[in-house]
Amino acid sequence: MHISLRTLTARCTFIFVFAFSTALYAEGENETGPAPQPDYDRLKQEIVKEVVEELRNSGMLQEAVRDGIREFIANRQQAQAKARKQQQRQANRRAENVRPVSRERDHVYGNLDAVVSLIEYSDFECPYCKRFHPTAKELVDASDGKVNWVYRHFPLNFHNPGAQNEAEASECAAELGGNDIFWAYTDAIYERTTSNGEGFPPDQVVPLAVELGLDQAAFEECIESNRHEDRVKEDLAEGVRIGISGTPGNVLLNNETGEALIRSGAQPLEALKEAVKTLTASGDDQQS
Repeated sequence: MHISLRTLTARCTFIFVFAFSTALYAEGENETGPAPQPDYDRLKQEIVKEVVEELRNSGMLQEAVRDGIREFIANRQQAQAKARKQQQRQANRRAENVRPVSRERDHVYGNLDAVVSLIEYSDFECPYCKRFHPTAKELVDASDGKVNWVYRHFPLNFHNPGAQNEAEASECAAELGGNDIFWAYTDAIYERTTSNGEGFPPDQVVPLAVELGLDQAAFEECIESNRHEDRVKEDLAEGVRIGISGTPGNVLLNNETGEALIRSGAQPLEALKEAVKTLTASGDDQQS
């Protein structure tokens, strides 16, 4: 039997009032003289006994406790959900300050004129980035040109020096071989690394470049010069500025409206598609 806390309180109040009134009436029945003063201590004990007995026999107390627990959990879940939505809104607003996609500077996979860009702040030694890499590619390939993928560096300190060195090596690959070689170099590292800071052997960054057709001497000179160190650190600083704190840090940006959505972590394909749908729907609403 389901009994609410309000019903339980009403039942107990009734018992108290009934018992107390009955006791007072009984104490007041005296035809020969003034009624004696009620024994309030005894009345209290009897009333408590009656209330406890009623609770024990009816199961109201147990049900009320269960109701209270359920209500507490529901209220807490609602408060947590509200807080998460508020945090997400704040994160999205902050992400709208993301640097616009640049044809000259950025590494872009897919249609350069796509309405939506998946801007990934990534770490070559991050296992979640390794897992996410093929998902991002699949999103773009299935988008009919509506989505492109922008790769920016976010080497985590506890994955260095490996993550930083691999990021600089990928920039050398881009310098010497262009956008396509950058993506081929990036794909190969993610395919071969075991992640977590030491997943791709440092002595393999040059052989990988040679394998992809780049000049060994030119690549070695680029690596030794450290000329792309600042570029990698700039990407990292930009990510921090817009609220990226881990990898993969994903910002989906509507390039026409400037609206942005944060989707951190190795998101599944369907979640990314839903975010793209949200962004493009918002864009349609603003244009109409």
